[in-house]
Amino acid sequence: MQLGAFSISLNVKNIHASKAFYENLGFSVFGGSLEHNYLIMKNGNALIGLFQGMFPNNILTFNPGWDENAKPLENFDDVRKIQQHLKNNNIAIINETDENASGPGSFVVIDPDGNSILFDQHL
Repeated sequence: MQLGAFSISLNVKNIHASKAFYENLGFSVFGGSLEHNYLIMKNGNALIGLFQGMFPNNILTFNPGWDENAKPLENFDDVRKIQQHLKNNNIAIINETDENASGPGSFVVIDPDGNSILFDQHL
């Protein structure tokens, strides 16, 4: 299964302090908005999302259809195909995407340790 670009979305207490910290690690702002309390930061093909006050925990994120530069992939597994595969393997889906739709969609699963994994397709 092709899951697309991988990133971790961090729930941060102070987005300005987190931005400075990750810049010191060699990350630079790739997207987002300080005014809206979120930034996407990049170092090579590593992506980290910094989110202040948007969700309670850190989230692992996969973006089907995108590479690590947010560029569309020619071939990828649609988020609905991934969702159906996980359902067929008895993995509970939270906030299912409409399996009869096409284009953008998202859903969440929780791993055995309570970590949220977001599958978020933008195409």
